Amino acid sequence: MDFQQLADAAEQWCSNTPFELIATEDTERRMDFYADPGVSFYVLCPDNGCGDSFHVWSESEDCLPFLQLAQDYISSCGKKTLHEVLEKVFKSFRPLLGLPDAEEDAFEEYSADVEEEEPEADHPQMGVSQQ
Repeated sequence: MDFQQLADAAEQWCSNTPFELIATEDTERRMDFYADPGVSFYVLCPDNGCGDSFHVWSESEDCLPFLQLAQDYISSCGKKTLHEVLEKVFKSFRPLLGLPDAEEDAFEEYSADVEEEEPEADHPQMGVSQQ
């Protein structure tokens, strides 16, 4: 995929996230992203057919530790797409963006369902004679 196609895919990804694609550099194959409050990172895209993988980094000391999950994912086996890499970065930055972790959302929904059912279980010994 040529760099312009990657940049177009990144723009589309941004439309569903708090991030903006603020700069692209064709010769370095670099895309810079930013979201409030001061969350920034960049992606270096591999050249076509050279077998390299994507690389993510941040020049912000506050953001860099959060990228570890995405960096580990990229370095794991298998070829990754730009969309997969960006999704992993987004998940990594959720705490910095003030968003709940995706897994926590699912757990909270499950907990809420259980709590709604609890009052029914508090009925006094149903089916037991009270003599």
